Amino acid sequence: MERVLIFIKHNLQFLWKIIEYFNGIIFHYLFKSKLVLVQNKVLEENKLQPFTFRRIQRADIESLHKLISMQDPSDLKFFNPHAFDIKSLFGQLNNHAFLMMGVFMGDAMVGYFFLRFFINKKCFVGRLIDKPYRGQGIGIKMNDIMYSISWKMNFRCLSTISKDNIPVMKAHSKNPTIKLLGELDNNYLLVEFVKR
Repeated sequence: MERVLIFIKHNLQFLWKIIEYFNGIIFHYLFKSKLVLVQNKVLEENKLQPFTFRRIQRADIESLHKLISMQDPSDLKFFNPHAFDIKSLFGQLNNHAFLMMGVFMGDAMVGYFFLRFFINKKCFVGRLIDKPYRGQGIGIKMNDIMYSISWKMNFRCLSTISKDNIPVMKAHSKNPTIKLLGELDNNYLLVEFVKR
């Protein structure tokens, strides 16, 4: 099923938009109240001074757009969960099955991470950290938050990783929760993050 969704997302955009629309509506009715409770608890339990981790609000979309726009194109080569224009970012924010979170230092957004939930109890995760803030433990904390939310929701936690993305491959080589599920087209791997 995951392979089919990945293929549709990258090759059949019209069908993907229909899937996301109906998935978001059904997810909202089945899981929204639980997600609110779980995310609040997990975010409260995971702190890393001087940074703040929280759900992205409408007022944060300009900051998110700025964060993404400032990244070197090479850093975005393997990070394409959705379009990055303002309209698309608002669209993702309005998708009930897409949890957008940010890492803030003061008023500045220095990281972005997300969970894309599907009603078949699987979710995909992804993250982006502004280059000057890498190596400060933000990525590990993002992982803790994403995995914990997914597991506490009783969802399987998945991701796709390009074998050509050397920094991410290196970082995940030390990740004790990672489990390889298989190889995908274009030199990508499908992985699951499982409880230890």
